[in-house]
Order: sequence, then structure tokens, then C-alpha cells
Amino acid sequence: MATRYWVVSLPVQNSASSLWTRLQQSISKRAFDTPIYRFNIPNLRVGTLDSLLALSDDLLKSNSFIEGVSHKIRRQIEELERVSGVVSSSLTVDGVPVDSYLTRFVWDEAKYPTMSPLKEIVDGIHVQAAKIEDELKEYALYTVTLFSRDADNFRTKARDRGFQIRDFEYNPETQESRKQELEKLMQDQETLRNSLCNGAMQLWGVAPAPSVKSEKKVRSILEELCDSANSTYWKSEDGGMGGLGGDADAYPYVSFTINLV
Repeated sequence: MATRYWVVSLPVQNSASSLWTRLQQSISKRAFDTPIYRFNIPNLRVGTLDSLLALSDDLLKSNSFIEGVSHKIRRQIEELERVSGVVSSSLTVDGVPVDSYLTRFVWDEAKYPTMSPLKEIVDGIHVQAAKIEDELKEYALYTVTLFSRDADNFRTKARDRGFQIRDFEYNPETQESRKQELEKLMQDQETLRNSLCNGAMQLWGVAPAPSVKSEKKVRSILEELCDSANSTYWKSEDGGMGGLGGDADAYPYVSFTINLV
């Protein structure tokens, strides 16, 4: 499984299908070691340009916050598995491996109606993540190893001081509950990342990050497909703007990186 993915969106000049065909052909000829997958994003209520720009700023903050909460939950799951002696298992999103979820992404219309304003979708996801983060602040996990003759006395005194004591044995239900929380949060994070796209105007794709030798080739292909006369403006060495998602470099298309570790 790849641990780093690029997610990009190219402007559609004629039709999305013809652009996708051109992209596939160019990648197969010049960077054949880079598989690509198409993101199917529905039409979303983008609103005015001013509201979109304002939401873009909010999205960067929300994305960073939600990513931090996701890492906290994952670390807690890994710690529970470690102390219980369980072999660490791969995390999933709705029961699907993370890489499969990314490469076969499907928008959840029931959970995130496309008729809802983008700001409403982003705010809703942020609120859910904030609640989870608050719960994580009220707990700390300590592992104490005792002789069996001292265990009962330790439990009694700890409970007198308000601590909840649990013997560390593998509890599948507790572990599964924590995993489900992480899966839900990761799904929300992915939806949040995609909230600024307009399916009628953009072509979205996802691919494992290219190898070092192919990275420049893939970037070149993507830039060529933008057919932008002003593409040189976006190059960072020419003083262009920063890319979406905090990328150090900038491009004439939307681009961000998803790290799975």
C-alpha cells in the first residue's frame, strides 16, 4: 500500500471524459509507473467567488485541526493494541482499506447533501471533530504493572482518588468502537478536503505519489493539460501563490498530498 497520495483537480476545457483520456495516455507514455484513479465528485453549491475565497482560508485551518485529531485517535488505538498484546491491524474507512477508499471514492449524498452550502458542510464536519477532540482531552492512559498480591489494594486506593481502573485485557468491543470513531473522522476529513471542488467544471484524480524519477514528468503532464497561458506565474520560483492544502509549491491546478502515516 502506498503511504502518500496526490489528489489533483484539472480545469475542463471541453469535456471531462476527453481530458481524462488525454491524461491516461500521457501518463502511460511518459510516467507508466504511476497508476491514476478518477475521483467522481458531484456538483456542489460553490456560491460567490468572495465566499469561496473566505471558505478556502477556513478550510486550511479546519483541515489541519481535523488531521491532528485523527492522529490522536490513531495513536490511542495503537497504544491500546500494544499494551493488550494484539497484533496491530490496518485501519479502515467504513470497513475498506484506506488506499482503496481513496482510489474508489464515492460521495455520501445522504450524509452530505449536495444542495447544502459548502460552508454548512465544512462547519458540520468541524463541529463533529471538535466534540471528539474534547473527549480526548478529558482522558490519559497509564500502564501500571503490579504483583498480583498488590493489585486489589492499588485498585481501591486509585478509585478513592477518582481514577477509573481497568485490567488491561484485550477488549474487542472497545477497540472496535475506537476504530469506528477514527474511520468516521477520516471519512469526514476526506469529504472536507473535497468540499471546494465543482464537479461540472473540474476533473479530479488521485494517484500514489510518483517515484522521485517520475515526479517532474507527472507535474509537467498536469501543467500541459491545463492549457494555461499564464502557467509560468504559478511556479514558485517566479513568485506564484501557494498551493491548496499548504503545499510549498504552486501549480495552475489544485493539488494536495495525503499522507497515510
